[in-house]
Amino acid sequence: MSKTFIILKHEFRQTFKSRSFIIITLALPLLAILGLGIYQGVHHWYHPAAPQEEKIGYVDQTGMFGNYTSQPGVLFILYPGEQQAKDALLAKDIKEYFVIPTDYLSSGLITRYTTSREPTPSAKTTEQITDFLVSNLLAGNVSPQVLDRVKTPMLLASIRLNESGEIVPGQDVVSSYVVPIVFALLFMVSIFFASGFLFQSVTEEKENRVIEILLSSASSRQLLVGKVLGLGVAGLIQVAVWLITLIVFSQVAKSIIPALSDLSIPASLIGWGLLYFVLGYLLFAALYAGVGSIGASAREGQGWSTIFVLPAILPYYFSYFIISSPESAASKALTFFPLTSPITSMMRLASHAIPAWEIALSLIILAGSIALTMWFAAKIFRVFLLMYGKRPALREIIRYVRES
Repeated sequence: MSKTFIILKHEFRQTFKSRSFIIITLALPLLAILGLGIYQGVHHWYHPAAPQEEKIGYVDQTGMFGNYTSQPGVLFILYPGEQQAKDALLAKDIKEYFVIPTDYLSSGLITRYTTSREPTPSAKTTEQITDFLVSNLLAGNVSPQVLDRVKTPMLLASIRLNESGEIVPGQDVVSSYVVPIVFALLFMVSIFFASGFLFQSVTEEKENRVIEILLSSASSRQLLVGKVLGLGVAGLIQVAVWLITLIVFSQVAKSIIPALSDLSIPASLIGWGLLYFVLGYLLFAALYAGVGSIGASAREGQGWSTIFVLPAILPYYFSYFIISSPESAASKALTFFPLTSPITSMMRLASHAIPAWEIALSLIILAGSIALTMWFAAKIFRVFLLMYGKRPALREIIRYVRES
């Protein structure tokens, strides 16, 4: 047991002191501080100028549109005839003009003139002219409050309820979509980074024949357990730093950035995050240790690792579907599949309440997969660690494991 602890301490120190580990661990806190600093600086120094008021001319042949000529961001200028409006347009006194014919109430036809090349009128221009026409048509018939409501009939707010009819917290866009994606990205980086260190350590020591010296002092099982736990502790510290950064950032950002005022990261999500990281790391660490011991070099080992890395990153590429449809059969299947379980579960937990039985089942399947993978990886580790030369085929790997 003391040899395992010595290996654990060595791997932890080597990883913790490496420049890449320090840079990646501190990257998120530094980016958060930099982002808040830039926002504060821009907010303090940047004072946008008042928007320039546009001028649109019009010719009223009905005599009904003489009111509400000043709309938000635009001034409508009445001209007695089309020639005067055209002269003002060519002189660039106005941006464009339109003509309201005498039969407007029956036909609804408006003719617009402009010097700009455009396939269709912009949505902004259409809205401005529409507001002007509506305001004048209803002038004197309704109150100003009713007139404002006619121009903006609805400000839609959508609220999601859970199965018991209670309002689900954290329904803003940031909490519902951005936070799950950020969690998925951080978990991908942390799990693969920590497991990748283990893969790199095994392949380098095997390639440089250092592994032969290590195995003369410790068993293959002690070496495997020490490496997995040592790098796991380093990875856990990295994830803890990132999660603390997210908590602090959410508290600071929502007090100074209005768009993030509803941002919230529940404490339970942090607890689930640490648990799923530990289990996800153990699974991928065992897989990386196994393929690292099989390959004669790091390049050969990377070819084997692609088999389980590609399925593992699927949840990130289907993140929008998982967040939008967390109760779909595909989302549940990805939650129960061991390789995709950690990332998918965190995305669903961050955006939606998952039934307790689904969490329990995913954890049981994940723990069972870890036990099976660790057992299999230990056999591979013991058989192939000192084997050099030609990379074995899958049939040979299975035969060697059976005989070990």
